Amino acid sequence: MADYILAIDQGTTSSRAIVFDSQVRIVAVAQEEFEQHFPNSGWVEHEPEDIWATTVRTCREAIVKAGLAADKLAGIGITNQRETTLVWERETGRPIHRAIVWQDRRTAERCAALKGAGHETTVTAKTGLLLDPYFSGTKVAWILENVDGAAEAAHAGKLCFGTVDSYLLWRLSGGAVHATDATNASRTLLYNIHEGRWDEDLLALLGVPAAMLPEVKDSAAEYGVTTAEILGAAVPILGIAGDQQAATVGQACFRPGMMKSTYGTGCFALLNTGQHAVASRNKLLTTIAYQLDGKTTYALEGSIFVAGAAVQWLRDGLKIIETAADTGKLAKQADAAQEVYLVPAFVGLGAPHWDAEARGAIFGLTRGTGRAELARAALESVCYQTQDLLEAMRGDWSDGASDGTVLRVDGGMVASDWTMQFLADILKAPVDRPKVLETTALGAAYLAGLKAGVYPGLNEFSDSWALDRRFSPQMAGETRARKLAGWRDAVRRTLTQ
Repeated sequence: MADYILAIDQGTTSSRAIVFDSQVRIVAVAQEEFEQHFPNSGWVEHEPEDIWATTVRTCREAIVKAGLAADKLAGIGITNQRETTLVWERETGRPIHRAIVWQDRRTAERCAALKGAGHETTVTAKTGLLLDPYFSGTKVAWILENVDGAAEAAHAGKLCFGTVDSYLLWRLSGGAVHATDATNASRTLLYNIHEGRWDEDLLALLGVPAAMLPEVKDSAAEYGVTTAEILGAAVPILGIAGDQQAATVGQACFRPGMMKSTYGTGCFALLNTGQHAVASRNKLLTTIAYQLDGKTTYALEGSIFVAGAAVQWLRDGLKIIETAADTGKLAKQADAAQEVYLVPAFVGLGAPHWDAEARGAIFGLTRGTGRAELARAALESVCYQTQDLLEAMRGDWSDGASDGTVLRVDGGMVASDWTMQFLADILKAPVDRPKVLETTALGAAYLAGLKAGVYPGLNEFSDSWALDRRFSPQMAGETRARKLAGWRDAVRRTLTQ
């Protein structure tokens, strides 16, 4: 009986494949990093072929490690870096430009012009999003305007637009399926999240032809099957969700008021608001958490552009650490008397500030500042930004995000006990770390397994969620207030708007 699930977790800096068994336990993992391209200041690109090749190799490796044949897979779930934008030829599958990554800021001026023309109110009302270069809509518009012949080809139906999930689905199915799920569609600036459809007014505003858009389906749905030569057998693709929504599912945040935060390259906090799309008063995003059986569950989201990327900067840019794990050790050694603040606005600031022009800054440097203090400041910056998000969510969601909020966390950074304790201290709230940290892949696997009939319903899956450790606040109130005041002053000095 085919009762294993393969989860594809295609991220910003690496592709991973994880095989889960019928008890939702990890059987095998494969991961491969790929190159980042920075052709201009604030621009970030990926080679589409790198995304594809690393995905296929890791899938094959994970299946071999699991000791399985592909015909033992009941289905595939895909989760992906959201907003990253690809355009390819419908007939050949050839991308007409590198993928423009979610971090890319090249359309900042376009967004500012649209705001200046008074369009943001309408855009936000329809999509729950803000006019920011982060989202896919202005990226695809840029490609159509800057690649010779692209606009004409798109209008003629010869081009496909998609986020990474859609591109992988297209290639896995041998070009047979051009589709996406509601969570990824909700991040494009082109999708009306209240009416569940691509919006003609938004398409006209950005000059994106409807002919190039994918079909939008539930997060657990029959998307198609892989061609047999890719994995050795034709395997059904049964689940898709953007990475942060997949993590929300993997953390079993199915009840309104439940909140999770994922710490990867960036940090993304989602608060389940149920069937009600809450309009934020604090520059948070209203988004789709997941869509099952045609029913949409909404969330409030706060997006931090730089979390783990700050640690990567210490390693690859400053070269003051060898591995990410070094930061926690160094933070423990830092001089407590020095209060150094890193505002990691390397690609602008996300929620709740949304300042695309802001750039990174460090405050509080002394002659005594060294590796340890910079490492501590990088880790603390992630926690301070999370506090900014939680405070904004509390302002928008009176029913759920009270002082009784418990934050479920996942992602690479949560392995650091030091960071999680500081997070609990600065939030003045408990932080729960699950036993299964691969919650993004777990969410994708669960969606596929749910559709395949391998995994149980939401309530039973929620009951299986297991706690590894709860971090409770320990910091003195006066210390916390002083540290937060220093952070807010540093952010104020960094903002350009």
